[in-house]
Amino acid sequence: MDLTVPEYAYMFGFLQADGHLQRGAGQKGKLTVELNARDVDVLKEFQKLTPFYSSITTRDRSTNFSEAHTSVTWSLCSLEARTKLSALGLPYGRKSRTIAPPRLAFSSPDYLRGVIDADGSVGYTGKGFPFISLTTASTAMASYICGYAKEVTGAERIPKRNSRDGIYNVLYTMEVAQRLAAELYYPGCLSLERKRAAASSLTTWVRPAGMRSAYTKRRWTDHEDRILLKINSPTAAAVALGRTVQSCNLRLWRLRSGQVPRPGSE
Repeated sequence: MDLTVPEYAYMFGFLQADGHLQRGAGQKGKLTVELNARDVDVLKEFQKLTPFYSSITTRDRSTNFSEAHTSVTWSLCSLEARTKLSALGLPYGRKSRTIAPPRLAFSSPDYLRGVIDADGSVGYTGKGFPFISLTTASTAMASYICGYAKEVTGAERIPKRNSRDGIYNVLYTMEVAQRLAAELYYPGCLSLERKRAAASSLTTWVRPAGMRSAYTKRRWTDHEDRILLKINSPTAAAVALGRTVQSCNLRLWRLRSGQVPRPGSE
């Protein structure tokens, strides 16, 4: 499961947010993901990506929201697969507050799209404004999306838990949401079809005449890239460049992985 491969990065982000890794007696256990039946296609893709036997089952039940709800569940029991996922950062048992981005190299937009597909929302607000959001109990995940979005759009958010249930609700709207959605939901990417369609629809929105202009992102310059590479420390570079540690960390990874070209010599 190479997380620099877009499909695996997406899959792992989705599993961290919406998967359940359970221990059983001895070496037994299983990974499960339960979704609305309308989203079965993404589970079929996970099944194709996994070189171990897994199954997809369907069940009908009543919920607080519907008397007839059909869900699909993907189940994977392989010890080798579960060991790999656990090593990458998918905890056993309750995990909502403890999940965090992988510590090894991974494809950022694909990983974050997986997290948002599982625990986020994309679409239009009640007033007709584009939005993209993530709801999470994990401080690490809330901080990560804030750092990533600042790098991509220039918009800064300071993650704070809400007072009611201690959950982070990170929200982006207007042009910022458009830019972030375009970065995450690029053509041909693996994703929930309904969220990819919602992200695509955001491109048609135009700011109404007379509405205050949106924030303009601070783009990275070749000079800043040289300083970042020379210092080689996101924490120290953040001080030198007047940027956040998350922004420097993401930019440094993009430069090292070749996602953005390295600056030429001065």
